[in-house]
Amino acid sequence: MSGLQLMIPPFVACMVLVAMLSYLGLHVIAREVIFVDLSLAQMAALGSLTALLIHVEADSTWAYFALTRTSHREGRRVPQEAFIGIVYVVASAAAVLVANKVPGGGEAIEKTLTGSILWVTFKPTILKLALAYAALGVFHYALRHRFLTISFHPEEAERQGWKIKWWDFLFYLSFGVVITLAVPVAGVLMVFSFLVVPAAVAFLFTRDMRRLAYISWGSGALASILGLWISLEGDLPTGPLIVCMYGLVLVGALVLRKLVRASA
Repeated sequence: MSGLQLMIPPFVACMVLVAMLSYLGLHVIAREVIFVDLSLAQMAALGSLTALLIHVEADSTWAYFALTRTSHREGRRVPQEAFIGIVYVVASAAAVLVANKVPGGGEAIEKTLTGSILWVTFKPTILKLALAYAALGVFHYALRHRFLTISFHPEEAERQGWKIKWWDFLFYLSFGVVITLAVPVAGVLMVFSFLVVPAAVAFLFTRDMRRLAYISWGSGALASILGLWISLEGDLPTGPLIVCMYGLVLVGALVLRKLVRASA
């Protein structure tokens, strides 16, 4: 098999991940819960390591993690980001403890961070991921008015008397499923990059929802293609290189934004 043929499954997997994660990233940034993805991803990684410890299939999705937020009217004493950060730290520490008891624990930890996207196959991994994300995409499209209003205009949702906690529960439940399916394929670092970086790039240029989606998808696809191509040409680790390309695309977007503002 040639190097180009080897990269076809990782390319398809990246496009499937970008299609779902970059869109959800818009919600994450709008809700200002940036580290919710990192916490969910680390919880999924902990689940995979625990599955190895108790001799269960490591890619089984037997546990999901959901969060809800409190209303702005309740006057939180502790920011939600603090709790999310605590979940991430505790899950990370627990993962290290579990890995210490798993044969090849160091390798397992590395896999949870960087994933194994170079070795994905169309059947069953990519097919299962695509079907699951297609179903979740239909779910989010059907409820887009509620989810987008709560994410981007929460005061409007409160004014209309919507049960925000219930809708948040549905949103984060689906979000947890997305992350749990993504981590075994891409790893914690790539999943966080796929989710946050394209959305951050989009918010640099617009607040229009349609344009946000297009820019987010486009920048995510560009960074993934660059990472895969340079990995192939330079014989470098694919996962870490893709993450670095996402960072480079963000830097490029910042420079472009400054040039656009200067010319204007």
